[in-house]
Amino acid sequence: MTRPTRQRDHDRQRVRDEDADESETDAEGVEGVDADELDPEDFDPEELTRTADGELIHEETGIIIEEEQIDPGPEWRAFNHSERQEKSRVGAPTTKTMHDKGLTTTIDWKDKDAYGRSISSKKRSQMHRLRKWQERIRTKDAGERNLQFALSEIDRMASALGVPRSVREVASVIYRRALNEDLIRGRSIEGVSTAALYAACRKEGIPRSLEEISDVSRVDRKEIGRTYRYISQELGLEMRPVDPKKYVPRFSSELELSEEVQSKANEIIETTAEKGLLSGKSPTGYAAAAIYAASLLCNEKKTQREVADVAQVTEVTIRNRYQEQIEAMGIHS
Repeated sequence: MTRPTRQRDHDRQRVRDEDADESETDAEGVEGVDADELDPEDFDPEELTRTADGELIHEETGIIIEEEQIDPGPEWRAFNHSERQEKSRVGAPTTKTMHDKGLTTTIDWKDKDAYGRSISSKKRSQMHRLRKWQERIRTKDAGERNLQFALSEIDRMASALGVPRSVREVASVIYRRALNEDLIRGRSIEGVSTAALYAACRKEGIPRSLEEISDVSRVDRKEIGRTYRYISQELGLEMRPVDPKKYVPRFSSELELSEEVQSKANEIIETTAEKGLLSGKSPTGYAAAAIYAASLLCNEKKTQREVADVAQVTEVTIRNRYQEQIEAMGIHS
């Protein structure tokens, strides 16, 4: 005998009410806290899970602690560079390597229209005048002209050294800080920009010696070193000593040495540095001596002159460091 329809509906409603009560109890969270007031720190971190959508979930209770993550990306998808360029509706990103951060309009140097056709001579002269005035109005005062020249110097030297884009950005930020702190007064723009680039190389772990930096700069080594020490102290740049091992791959590559020699040179540097030999020594000279010693041990002999030319140190430096290293290693020459 089946129950009346009204009784069945009443039973279903009672079950639904009980489920709703249980859901409310779960949603109240841990120890009766309202779900909207939950803090991730109230839970054991091991019980929290971050989903692919960016939601933070408590596994045991199923409570969503964080949701509605903002996606800063575009609403469209692209699968190659040309498709990305086609769909993009914004310009180039802002950059610290330009004095105006790349926000002003740049007039192309090509004398062509939107369809790639050459423009008339009258239009060409008009565009030439527009470009000239555009360059003039981009810098409104002496400070901006100073910054424009310094950043172009940093870009030129960074290109000559072959350092990555990140180093140029860091160097530009360091120079901007020095300008804001009025550290440029009484010093040349070239000197401060070169010192900023050297500091950026040190910060980013890119092995470039002071000699290499001075080769591409318009100021001498002494001024670069003096300015570098001044701005790093004034700006509080925490610089760790350069690891000689960072120079080994580049020097070995220029000398056309094998991986075996590189590995042996790194071993020599590690072993001798642990014994305190590296303290107060030039990292480039130390790396050069280790490469010279490793080339002898691996039967890929290179002369001291060849190694010295690549590392931009003297043969005397290599001989002195070499003697110290083989004695510390217990190797008889």
